[in-house]
Amino acid sequence: MANAIILLFDDGEIEIPMSLRSLAEFRAWTATDAFPERGRIDYLAGRIEVDMSPEDLHTHGKLKTEIVIIVGRRVKDRRLGEIYTDRGRVSNAEADLSAEPDVVFVSEASLNLGRVRLIPRAGGGPDRFLELEGSPDLIVEIVSDSSVVKDTQRLPQAYYAAGVAEFWLLDARASDLLFRIHRRGATAYEPADRDPEGYQYSTVLAAWYRLDRSRNEFGRICFDLRERS
Repeated sequence: MANAIILLFDDGEIEIPMSLRSLAEFRAWTATDAFPERGRIDYLAGRIEVDMSPEDLHTHGKLKTEIVIIVGRRVKDRRLGEIYTDRGRVSNAEADLSAEPDVVFVSEASLNLGRVRLIPRAGGGPDRFLELEGSPDLIVEIVSDSSVVKDTQRLPQAYYAAGVAEFWLLDARASDLLFRIHRRGATAYEPADRDPEGYQYSTVLAAWYRLDRSRNEFGRICFDLRERS
């Protein structure tokens, strides 16, 4: 491709058109066949961030699976809305943002009131959608070695500007397990208080949560997201 920035990796390359000068142009690119099918590529306030690092199987992938199982079960059982993971793209013009969070929850109220729109895939059928546009209710990010500053600084600021009601940040790489629920404050997200048992309240899901880590009988790391209504 002419007029492109070529990013080289051990197992391939990514071509980013130099013509991408706005969020609208970036979103148009994501809808084409030229958009890469691997890696995470986000647009944050004019900055295109590419992360081709593989997810750690346990401290990222296994942890994300636990969040999806527990939160997804609550969302499904109570018909609260929709939960998305793995390349569920969120775009918001006010925040100049287009990102693929680890987990996204959108309530039925947000969909019905138009706070979030499902963007159809061009040429797709009636149930084919490309991305979410607007302000999701809850976004979860799990920190990896290549995303520390992005997950802890740039993305929270962008999600706040996008009107996301609640932001969860998790980091299981070190001996101190991090699980923080953040709510919207006056100018930025603020961490929720913990009760005496270490639970934090999610206003969006109307439940209390605590994340525990242990090892199973085979010595492998395990996570348990405990939920209390």
